[in-house]
Amino acid sequence: MTVVLAVTWVAKDGESDGVADLLRKLMPLSRAEPGCLQYDAHRDLDDPNTFFLFERYVDQEAFEAHGASSHFRELVLEQALPLLASRQRHLLTPLV
Repeated sequence: MTVVLAVTWVAKDGESDGVADLLRKLMPLSRAEPGCLQYDAHRDLDDPNTFFLFERYVDQEAFEAHGASSHFRELVLEQALPLLASRQRHLLTPLV
């Protein structure tokens, strides 16, 4: 079954452009993963420190592979997380 992840990142003051740059690098790498159906990042028009990520994977295995990928570890865990004031993740499954 399809796995969906909705994520909100809030950058620390002064770090939003760095977060945006990391997301621009992460999107094409994530979209190229086998099993990734969608990977889109958005920036809030009213609050440029706030980002919304919407991800869809063919199944749980593909979702877990994304989290284990070298680009996720490097760009998200090592580089982006230290720039964030908060990170909220919502793991979802579509209603059928």
